[in-house]
Amino acid sequence: IELMELPYLAGYSHELREQAVQLISSGRLASLLAKRYPERHQVHSSRELTVYVQDLKSRHMRTAPPLGRVFYDPKLHAVHNALGLHTTTTRSHGTKIQKRREVRISALFKDCAPDFLRMIVVHELAHMKYSAHDRDFYRMCLHMEPDYHQLELDLRLFLTLQESEQQR
Repeated sequence: IELMELPYLAGYSHELREQAVQLISSGRLASLLAKRYPERHQVHSSRELTVYVQDLKSRHMRTAPPLGRVFYDPKLHAVHNALGLHTTTTRSHGTKIQKRREVRISALFKDCAPDFLRMIVVHELAHMKYSAHDRDFYRMCLHMEPDYHQLELDLRLFLTLQESEQQR
């Protein structure tokens, strides 16, 4: 693996990317992540995901507008190059305007650590209030998940590891 082949870690420092390459090359990253995140969540269907997301939303974003649909999307990663997606569609019915909000989570999260699923859901819920990845957006993420930044880094390492194993 070379530093150029780390799309999930592109925004991180050169030193961190070098460290990731060393961990992957030595075979230590897999055991490190398995030790840190040994469990898998039990949210396997879109119906269960809807309950999970609605619960997080009601605990941390009570005044946010309602969600119309929440589901695992098997095409999301390949089509949009995204792990999750929050969309709002607007329809007008005469003088009434209806907004429908959707949260799509990549199907690759059906079998992962509960912390990774929570991190991606928190990220998409924060987009309901803030569209840009700015300071307010990350403040909202930290409000819902205090370990957000560590989980994001570990998830990116996990995805990098998965991709490197698929290329072998």
